Amino acid sequence: MNLFQNLALKYSHIMMEKSLEKGFNVELLKEPKEKIPKEDKTYMLYAHIPFCHTFCPYCSFHKYYYDEELAKIYFENLRKEIILIKEKGFNFTSMYVGGGTTLIHEEELLKTLELCKKIFDIKEISCETDPNHIKPEKLSMFKGIIDRLSCGVQSFNDDILKKVARYNKFGSSQMLQEKISKAMNILPIFSIDLIFNLPGQTIEQLLNDLTIAKSLAPQQITTYPLMKSGLTKDNIAKSLGVSIQDNEFKFYQIIRDFFKDYQQNNGWSFSLEKNTFNDEYVSSHHEYLGVGSGAFSFLDGELLINAFDLNDYSKLIKEKQNANIAKANFDKKEIIKYVFLTEIFAGKIDIERFNKTLNCNLEKELFIELLGLKISGAIKKEGNFLTTGKFGQYLFVVLMKDFYTGMDLVRAVFRDNQRIKNKNFIDIMKENVNPLEPASMEFKAN
Repeated sequence: MNLFQNLALKYSHIMMEKSLEKGFNVELLKEPKEKIPKEDKTYMLYAHIPFCHTFCPYCSFHKYYYDEELAKIYFENLRKEIILIKEKGFNFTSMYVGGGTTLIHEEELLKTLELCKKIFDIKEISCETDPNHIKPEKLSMFKGIIDRLSCGVQSFNDDILKKVARYNKFGSSQMLQEKISKAMNILPIFSIDLIFNLPGQTIEQLLNDLTIAKSLAPQQITTYPLMKSGLTKDNIAKSLGVSIQDNEFKFYQIIRDFFKDYQQNNGWSFSLEKNTFNDEYVSSHHEYLGVGSGAFSFLDGELLINAFDLNDYSKLIKEKQNANIAKANFDKKEIIKYVFLTEIFAGKIDIERFNKTLNCNLEKELFIELLGLKISGAIKKEGNFLTTGKFGQYLFVVLMKDFYTGMDLVRAVFRDNQRIKNKNFIDIMKENVNPLEPASMEFKAN
């Protein structure tokens, strides 16, 4: 990277931090905020499944250790919330199911997805899973239901799998390849998810991961940079060690060159053929409604946060018929910056459409920011479009990583009931949060 690019990277880091500090002064609600759809807007439905059999040291998503009975009760409450959302007048054409491990209880998930397909106009559903939940007989249950399945493999290197406690749970590299081969082509799109820039990872190990993934011929391959934050850095260091040199930029260039014969969906996702699925739903859906424990909604410039504690979530659905417990408001410029980041992450922005959607003048509102990006070579203007250059694709990967790290801090704060108890506001970015510990849950029937 040249001088201008290094300056752009540092400046962008600072601006992202300031945006998060400005937007994440969160109000704790005495009564849930009503969710009301607007006729001129389209929405995506997000559902969260907060259960895992095993916890990975680099993951800070909201989750509990899996218990079958607890999961059944949770799915029942989730379906109740979905019906309540329908009664409010919401409709959806797209759905994303995240976790946790979304296919951790296939029968309950199937009931939930079938309900959504029945009461909404949902045309496409995307789900995440792990290598233990891709058995052909189980995946066959979801034919005509799930359109895209994303499987978190992370690496095909046995040493790395052992260090992150995935080898014993999910199997060796060879076993993973066999599982994936059997799971291929049951559902329309199968995606292999990998992580790069792990501490100590060599170029040879990275290329081996990419080569194996490509040889399995999934419709999509996603390569996430290791998202190390204050919440996970100690666990990562304990499991994988500490990096002497940061190879993120170098590895990213290797990845882009390796997949030059693929279609690039966004900064870190590649497909055999161009498709409508974007693995980062925030890039293609500005307005989304979240259901489930710890789910986020982004509606009309407000971030709404559902209860994390499963007992609280169940009680709210039963008594209040609305599970959100907090909200954060963003001013117009911050919304423009957020939508700009999520759209440019996919490589291109139609300026006219952007302005019409947000009722703004992008080039005027973000004049300084866009000027800096153009000088550094991150973006260029072609007619009515802003497109990313080689450096820009990396820059926006870094900024998306920063954004997700900020959202992880929100999760960490809200999973601690004592921290938010009896407060009216909480400044997320000023909270001193301890590294995440595995969670267990005793469910109380309400």
